[in-house]
Amino acid sequence: MKKIISTFIFLLVMFMFSSCEDVIQVDVPSEAPRLIIDAVVRVDTSLDFNPVKVKVSLTNSFFGSIPPASLQQITMNNLDNPMSGGADSPALIETEPGSGIYQKFFSTEELVRDRWFLAIRYNDTFYVAFAKFAPSVPIDSLEFGDDILFDEDETELKVTFTDLEERDDFYIFDFDFGNFLSSEDEFYQGQEFEFSYFYDEDLNSGDQIDVSILGSDEAFYNYINLLIAQSEGGFGPFETPAVTVRGNIFITADIDNIENFDNIDNEGNFPLGYFAIVQEYKQSIIVE
Repeated sequence: MKKIISTFIFLLVMFMFSSCEDVIQVDVPSEAPRLIIDAVVRVDTSLDFNPVKVKVSLTNSFFGSIPPASLQQITMNNLDNPMSGGADSPALIETEPGSGIYQKFFSTEELVRDRWFLAIRYNDTFYVAFAKFAPSVPIDSLEFGDDILFDEDETELKVTFTDLEERDDFYIFDFDFGNFLSSEDEFYQGQEFEFSYFYDEDLNSGDQIDVSILGSDEAFYNYINLLIAQSEGGFGPFETPAVTVRGNIFITADIDNIENFDNIDNEGNFPLGYFAIVQEYKQSIIVE
């Protein structure tokens, strides 16, 4: 009898352990892949020609990587002067096969002066967007500080720049490592302005940080604001965000009025990303 009871207990224990090893299936939210288009053109106005670089990729599953997209065609046309500046070949060329990065050099004078039209063909679907140059101002200084915001391991970086009095400006700050911040000059127009940005990354002595101040119009400013708010620091503005945000790139099949891009029948069918042409001023600083 004792042997029977011992055998029963042994089998019961084995059953309990084997039950702990059952595989749990988790349903992960998924949808058909969307095109992600990073078409923010950063213009250095001190150069005669600037590279226009567009990175195109696809959304993937929740745990998957972001694969590049292979386009049938991508062009950027000058709307104000269609016969100037190499308009005979407005196509951007993929830098390396399978990279999803397309590039062409354009005249800086034209990029700053004129309006531009981006057209993309992917899987026989056409995507379009418009952009005009947005100016910025230089960074006056970068320096590290000793203050903290939430955590003693944070690193404070003080940024100083001077806004222009004669125009209303919007700015996008790129603090490296996928960190972005947006600002408008409503409360410091025409003044020198200093603020602090706090890094929670592990920064080591000798590391270089590249900081850029980008020009922006109000629409791009609002778009970046939404991305920053919804990404919660887990993604850069042109990676797959936790909640999709509509940019200014549209599928032509959904547009029934070219003068009103909000007049779209299919509200859920759009690519991710943005097309903008912005002035960039950049400075670097070395971690002490």
